[in-house]
Amino acid sequence: MAETPKALEKIRQINAGFPYTDPIKAWKERGGKVVAWTCTYVPEEVLWAGGLLPVRMTGDSHELELEDANAYLYINTCSFQRACLQLTLNKQYDFLDGYVSAATCDGSRRLADVWRNYIHHIPLIYVLTVPRKTSERAHQLYLSEVKEMKQKVEEAFNIKITDDALHQAIKLYNHTRELLKQLYEMRKREKPPVTGAETLEIINAAFRMPRDEYNKLLEELMKELNDSKREVTGKVRLLISGSPLNNPDFIMTIENEGGLVVADELCMGTRYWWDPVDEKSYSDPLEAISRRYLDNFPCARMVPCDERFERILALTKDYKVEGMVAEIIRYCVPYAHDEPMLRERLESKGIPVLELDLEYGVSGSGQIRTRAQAFIEMILDRRG
Repeated sequence: MAETPKALEKIRQINAGFPYTDPIKAWKERGGKVVAWTCTYVPEEVLWAGGLLPVRMTGDSHELELEDANAYLYINTCSFQRACLQLTLNKQYDFLDGYVSAATCDGSRRLADVWRNYIHHIPLIYVLTVPRKTSERAHQLYLSEVKEMKQKVEEAFNIKITDDALHQAIKLYNHTRELLKQLYEMRKREKPPVTGAETLEIINAAFRMPRDEYNKLLEELMKELNDSKREVTGKVRLLISGSPLNNPDFIMTIENEGGLVVADELCMGTRYWWDPVDEKSYSDPLEAISRRYLDNFPCARMVPCDERFERILALTKDYKVEGMVAEIIRYCVPYAHDEPMLRERLESKGIPVLELDLEYGVSGSGQIRTRAQAFIEMILDRRG
């Protein structure tokens, strides 16, 4: 494989400063405000249009001691939410000026409750209600929620979010989606130019810097990849599905055993960027934004589950996937509930599934390596 692209090295330098990265520091030094969000159903465009920097709140890319967080959240709250709270209690998110969550699971709601009732140091804490369906009534409800979110943001920061600013934000974020689509198209190749672990690093940076700067970095990366002869090889083409995952080492562990992760169904991957905002069909930019976020590649919480399953099956076909790895964080109820039904559909198409029940942040444990190795060998044996 050819040398690491310079743009990817820059991305690694940015990610190394998590959570208070150098681009966020520079934004704050210029007097800018930073608002965190935790769920992909929170429309970033609304925050950006208000002159705010949206950053995604996550835990670290390794497993944390969660003793402080466990004092506030039940132990059967998923370790992703508890890791976010632990970093907050450790004052590593003290640079934030606001926090917007979505009521997509109990853990997400409880994290906002703890922040509101016990931490108190920011002017904006808002929880966005998200319907579980995509009917017309659901769309109207969600649009009203997005409008209320906009109002709360304006009040908290004494700003005005204009339609023109929203249109500009839509164009900016749609450009990100176009660039990430190009990156993922490259992963369809027999020998793609990036690994699955590198792809996760690239998307992690999207959550940790201003979007215009990120787009320039992505453009630089795409040019380097297009101009290079970089090729990644693996024994078996895999798709990763499941709970929140921002730990590249987890994917690297699987790839070191001979897997090649060419696609994903993750809220920190495909489900984050897949569908663009329709810039032409709606005169109201808020409606265009809300339609996109509710209709986007569905989370496991959405009902019915058929659209999500069909999209995953389409990914397996388009990316020539030979097996799926399901990483389910313990107590992540939506994904644990859906997994047996998804496994049945995939196996009916001849695609085996490796289920990994783990804690958020776990990466290269011996058990994961052993199970990944056995899974890859099983697929190779099937080939004959």
